[in-house]
Amino acid sequence: MTDRIPTETDETNEFSEDEPGEIDPSRPSIARVYDAVLGGDTNFAVDRAIAAESLRIVPEIGDVGRYNRAVLGRGVRYMARAGIRQFLDLGSGLPTAQNTHQVARAAAPSSRVVYVDNDPIVLAHGRQLLAADARSTVVTADLRDPPSVLDHPEVRRLIDFGRPVGLMLLGVVHHLNDEEDPAGLVRAYLDAVPRGSFLFLTHFCASSPEAAGLERALLADLGTGRFRTLEEITAYFDGLELADPGVTYLPLWRPEEPVEPPLTVGQSLMAGGLARKV
Repeated sequence: MTDRIPTETDETNEFSEDEPGEIDPSRPSIARVYDAVLGGDTNFAVDRAIAAESLRIVPEIGDVGRYNRAVLGRGVRYMARAGIRQFLDLGSGLPTAQNTHQVARAAAPSSRVVYVDNDPIVLAHGRQLLAADARSTVVTADLRDPPSVLDHPEVRRLIDFGRPVGLMLLGVVHHLNDEEDPAGLVRAYLDAVPRGSFLFLTHFCASSPEAAGLERALLADLGTGRFRTLEEITAYFDGLELADPGVTYLPLWRPEEPVEPPLTVGQSLMAGGLARKV
């Protein structure tokens, strides 16, 4: 690391010089659409229209967002129990209930978290949430440009790339089109972290006709939203040691309560897994 790790006596977070960019209410935002799906109020009419269309195609779409949030908690707790004390949350989206730093701190109080997103509204709201938190920060960067993320001063301030890192890509890789080489981008981040690090990834899954319909709608209205098969999602973990139960639909990934079969369309709309770099 180039700078010291904050101590327990540090009281505030000194943010970088990143400033929120101009927010265009006429253009949809991935983060704001997700917020609208979850019933939040940090969104505009254009975002709510896409959320409403998603709801028409998959009436359980709000539950899908909650499945993703719930699995975040289970995965972060798993990594914390495995000794991970620093987390890089890529494409983090807008703050909501039980964010990564809150879950990690509950399991391991010394945990450090960096949130990364390219949406200026995430920076603005993240600053409000983390203003008094010296061990967490939010930066504006595009995960499609790994050097801009990995070399960012705030990332380097909090993340020691000589020690294991929890790499988190939850609900974001499906917003990378095939020509953007999502597998190559995932590998670039894995190459930057040492053995003992984890990759935690969730993704829209091509699991039903409704999933195919939602993919068409998202690609038309939002410009992103590539649904991939379980086999394609599993390929992101090539060369890693997958934690049980492997790559599966989110409600089935280490559930804390019984899940009754058969799964609904919403329950099988996203899949993911968590794996260790060995």
